[in-house]
Amino acid sequence: MTECAPLSDANVPEKPIQLFCADDHYNTGATLYLSTPEDSIKRLYHDPTLSIGKLNLLQFAILYYILTFWTYGLSVPSGLFVPCILVGAAWGRLLGHTLRTEANWIVSDPGKYALIGSAAMLGGVVRMTISLTVIIIEATGNLYYALPIMLVVMIAKWVGDYFNEGLYDIHIHLNSIPLLGWEPPDSAAGLQARHIMNETVFAVNEVEKVGRVVQVLTDTIHNAFPVVEKLNEERSKPYGKFRGLILRSQLLVLLKLKEQTLISEPPGEVTTLTMDHFRDAYPRFPDLESVKSALSVEEKELYIDLRPFINNTPYTAYDTSYYPKIFGLFRALGLRHLVIVNKNNEVVGMVTRKDIARFREHNSRGNVTITFLDIL
Repeated sequence: MTECAPLSDANVPEKPIQLFCADDHYNTGATLYLSTPEDSIKRLYHDPTLSIGKLNLLQFAILYYILTFWTYGLSVPSGLFVPCILVGAAWGRLLGHTLRTEANWIVSDPGKYALIGSAAMLGGVVRMTISLTVIIIEATGNLYYALPIMLVVMIAKWVGDYFNEGLYDIHIHLNSIPLLGWEPPDSAAGLQARHIMNETVFAVNEVEKVGRVVQVLTDTIHNAFPVVEKLNEERSKPYGKFRGLILRSQLLVLLKLKEQTLISEPPGEVTTLTMDHFRDAYPRFPDLESVKSALSVEEKELYIDLRPFINNTPYTAYDTSYYPKIFGLFRALGLRHLVIVNKNNEVVGMVTRKDIARFREHNSRGNVTITFLDIL
């Protein structure tokens, strides 16, 4: 931090800092530390060969490396891209400086090593390859460095993948975010739907009592409910013949428009609503508490016919379907939930995206393991 250089040099930073230096001199280390990250990156790329000492570069790289990953773990808005570029540039420039002074190599410009170091650091942290190479080449505007950048990015990714996953993937696991990977874990290939499904299903009848619908909405936060021909009295699997799926938002709209939807007894008659009623409610659907408060005790004893409003052709899977097939449905179609039926088309369970995302495969030092994440 006490390395000083005269202000008469040709390549003086725009905002030099004198800290502990004599008049007409500036502190090269302090200028590197106390400048903005963007200005520090410019210095590491473009300053003369020996303008920043090895000790300053080593201290700066270690300190900024620790601060980068410490602050990334905090609940504050901070990124990784610019800090990784800065740390990688410091390591690269330190290597170029060392090769020139210690090994007597002919190093034309340590700034080139700084650029390659930034690419290596980003490749090892974010594990991007093609997109990262394109970003760096576009930023430099020079295809001359394309080959070394591609090499270091690929090598950094391979070395990092040998030990663990990328930092973003690690934090996805730590935060228990149900994000699906590109491919299903090989270790889970033998699992079937009956092994991963939720056997507790809140199903409703085609013509259901209003009080029962309100109870289901109150007791759960599910987004959709299977509709069966006749619900099992014990409400255990199999729950009944599957007839379709109805969304939570649809049930709330139907309860709000009680004058047009409630009937005294099944089968009865119901006034068919138009799509405009549901479209007008989107995206701010009725609140459950307001719907419950608007229903009287007598109205909760009435019935509601769900048949005109259910989705009769949702995606389903047999309880003997294997995990890779179910994973493919969620990954390719963007499903949120999947009804599981038996060979008699009776509802026996539900699989959600969280159930699929719970199985994570980890590759560390050549050892492949599968873990079960606790996703709320």
